[in-house]
Amino acid sequence: MALDRALPLATSGFGAILARALRLRCPRCGQGRLYLRGFVMAERCPACGLAFEREQGYFVGAIYVNYGLTVVVALGGAWLLDRLIGLSLAAQLTIAVGVAAALPLVLFRHARSLWLGLDFWVTRADERSERRRHGRR
Repeated sequence: MALDRALPLATSGFGAILARALRLRCPRCGQGRLYLRGFVMAERCPACGLAFEREQGYFVGAIYVNYGLTVVVALGGAWLLDRLIGLSLAAQLTIAVGVAAALPLVLFRHARSLWLGLDFWVTRADERSERRRHGRR
């Protein structure tokens, strides 16, 4: 594994990291897949060795991402359907509750990926520690 390989800053911009997160790829190199199968996440990137879960409870923030996206889609979708079609309150609640129950499962993998990408973009702690360990700034 090439753990000491530094990527150019141009490939580590917010847009590149967001695109990698949406494709469920490693935020550092964009090559390694985050998930082995289903909801089973790899411990490290198979291409560059980036540790995906840095500590126990690391992905608690992904719960907030998932919750926020679910609320926006469920309530926004029900409101939009009400405005466009004029659904009854019972129909709006049925749709909103159904979406709110199913969407977190659909968004689970992407919420974790977005959280990992956001953390990588903000801190880049892994790259800095690797540089310090190898004597580079």
